[in-house]
Amino acid sequence: MKTLFTSKVEQAFHELSGVQEITAKIPYVTVDNFPKLGLMTSLRFLEWAEQNPQGVISLPTGKTPEYFIKYTQFLLENWNKPKGIEIRSQYGLGNMAKPDLSGLQFVQIDEFYPIDPRQHNSFYNYVMKYYIEGFGLEKSNSLLINSEEIPLVDNKHFLEVFPDYNIDLSLRYREATSVVEEMQQKSIFMIDNWCTSYEQKIRDKGGIGFFLGGIGPDGHIAFNTRGSDHFSTTRLTKTNFETQAVAAGDLGGIEVSRNRLVITIGLDTITHDPNAVSIIFAAGEAKADIVKGSLESEPDAIYPASVLQRQKNSRFYLTTGAACKLTDSVNQFYKTGDWTKAKSERAVIDLCQKINKYGHHLTLEDLKADPYTSQIPDLNEGTVQTVIDSIKKKLEKGMKPDTNEVIYHTGPHHDDIMLGIMPYTNRQMRSATNDVHFSVLTSGFTAVTNGFVIGVLKECQEFIAKGEIQMLEYPDFFEVGFSKKWDKDVYHFLNSVAARNQNGKRRGLCHRVIRAIVETWKVNSKEHLNETIAFIIADLESSYDGGKNSPEVQKMKGMIREFEEELVWAHFGTPVKNVHHLRLGFYKGDVFTETPEKNRDMLPVLEEFRKYKPTIISLAMDPEGSGPDTHYKVLQAIAGAVKEWKEEEDLSKLRIVGYRNVWFKYHPSEADSIVPVSLNALDVMENSFTESYLSQVNASFPSYEYDGKFNELTQKVWVQQLKQIQLLLGKNFFYENSHPLVRATHGLVYIKEMNAEEFVAMAQDLEKAVEENPF
Repeated sequence: MKTLFTSKVEQAFHELSGVQEITAKIPYVTVDNFPKLGLMTSLRFLEWAEQNPQGVISLPTGKTPEYFIKYTQFLLENWNKPKGIEIRSQYGLGNMAKPDLSGLQFVQIDEFYPIDPRQHNSFYNYVMKYYIEGFGLEKSNSLLINSEEIPLVDNKHFLEVFPDYNIDLSLRYREATSVVEEMQQKSIFMIDNWCTSYEQKIRDKGGIGFFLGGIGPDGHIAFNTRGSDHFSTTRLTKTNFETQAVAAGDLGGIEVSRNRLVITIGLDTITHDPNAVSIIFAAGEAKADIVKGSLESEPDAIYPASVLQRQKNSRFYLTTGAACKLTDSVNQFYKTGDWTKAKSERAVIDLCQKINKYGHHLTLEDLKADPYTSQIPDLNEGTVQTVIDSIKKKLEKGMKPDTNEVIYHTGPHHDDIMLGIMPYTNRQMRSATNDVHFSVLTSGFTAVTNGFVIGVLKECQEFIAKGEIQMLEYPDFFEVGFSKKWDKDVYHFLNSVAARNQNGKRRGLCHRVIRAIVETWKVNSKEHLNETIAFIIADLESSYDGGKNSPEVQKMKGMIREFEEELVWAHFGTPVKNVHHLRLGFYKGDVFTETPEKNRDMLPVLEEFRKYKPTIISLAMDPEGSGPDTHYKVLQAIAGAVKEWKEEEDLSKLRIVGYRNVWFKYHPSEADSIVPVSLNALDVMENSFTESYLSQVNASFPSYEYDGKFNELTQKVWVQQLKQIQLLLGKNFFYENSHPLVRATHGLVYIKEMNAEEFVAMAQDLEKAVEENPF
């Protein structure tokens, strides 16, 4: 393979990638998993730092840099130890001296404004913890964005000027209409001047020499969102919905991030030095479309990262999933290896989309004119029909009922199973011969806002004062009674749903929350309960949005999510004992979730398999962490458990069902079963989501793809998938079909089925990624 890169690190990883040709407008390097993305980025950074010991650097915040940070710290601490030498030698840096990072000049990329710099969710705090302290950089050499150090009118604190954190940027262009607005207007212009000064200080240093950044769902780099001027500089600005949705996790909900402005360096700031190394890294197929647009378009305001075409040393570092839609990747998919049925299916289905033509209308000339369908062996008039028949078989398989099975559905978070495969689970639960279990592997407390809990706790106080929490009067309630009849809470709640009794529903929720408080805080009396509720309310009201809660509050929030999950499946008669809450220990609400450990995280899953002996296991198939990194880490725990269980039991008949949801979608050529979705199934999902996921109905943490409830986005995905198949099979296949289930189809779910052998083989790549992880 010819040398494309001057960096030894990039060349080493490029050679390992197997990529044959790069035609994109910016060179890129691919790796096969999320941790390795961090390793490559770390090694390239250290390579550059050794060559530029006084260079100007700008490094990212958030969750994407997790392995970049961990590998950098590990390598610096183990530079001349066996593992450090092994890693360096493998990737071209075997003879390089250990770099000294203390002379580097750091530039903070962006920050929410205003935000207390001491909050753990401020980027300033992140930079101080992981870069200034973690990498041993000098603060005196750094340009940082500290909200408290940006001067405002009369030296006021930002909360004196913007007490509700809201900043009206229209004051830049209109007259102030009050004394308060005059104060705010002057302060906005002072912030603008500070931004200009910040920009000038960067340029006085010669510009940024090494820039590393993630890429947002809309293509943003730093906070330069879609539509940003390619000659933009440091500024105070608004963000768009996609960015607000991503930031919701940092700030405690979309209701906070929607109204918070940001200070960001500009696209021209990043590219000011034409010789700089600017790297964008991205993981997972969820980023594939924006990566393709950024790498294959001319410079375009729709793709902010396309500005990096100005710099000869710009690079994209990608997982294979993030790169999968690049023209180079598609070409390589079809050109390498044996031709398979899946390749034919993908080529024909994609051709229907490309030329907007129904499958049965495709001609042999259409197939020959396309660069991919033209490669199908023995191409003839019947080729399309072969693909049509194959997809019909997948649909038939998706309609085949499961009977006499022990089914163990797993989800990384609460609502993942519903959003992934609810129409499939509904059919399984209709047969009394099936024993169906639902297991959520993490607590999910981060999805419950402080405001939601405060509201529920105040309702608890009201119900207690009115004597409407009758279980408190049972003589043994605080000793043991609180731990009994949890099914009753669920049944009474759903009775209130049926009766349209809003007060009854809220009372039912309060029953469960009170049980959680008694268990968690070891409450021993009614008086103690009232004191504890008041204490929790005061604690939450004094906490900032997005702040890390105490372990007790985390547990209570998680138990609220667990109640919600029980409510969903109780709609179909599933008892509480069949809804399992594993609360795996790696999930702690920190910036970076821990790597799964065998004893703590894998063994609890294995014990479940040993206990229930499932014949079908479902799981969220997200091997590159396209969605939250929890998906990826839960998959690692399940993979380890199945591998170990396989050593103990004959799993030759075990079926592993992989599903995806709103974060990550299958192509129909990858799916083994296609499950029809009726309007009735969509209504069931809508009603059960709305009535059960009480903390999620207002979508405090929405997907960047849709400003609303997750079930509505899921419905949108399933409808789009139907349109994809309709274009191949024809609409009349559905509405004229002899099978009533097909005639009732208004959406489709794609799932992938594996046996234990296939799953363990796939999981070995995940396991290898864990084994290679040295920390």
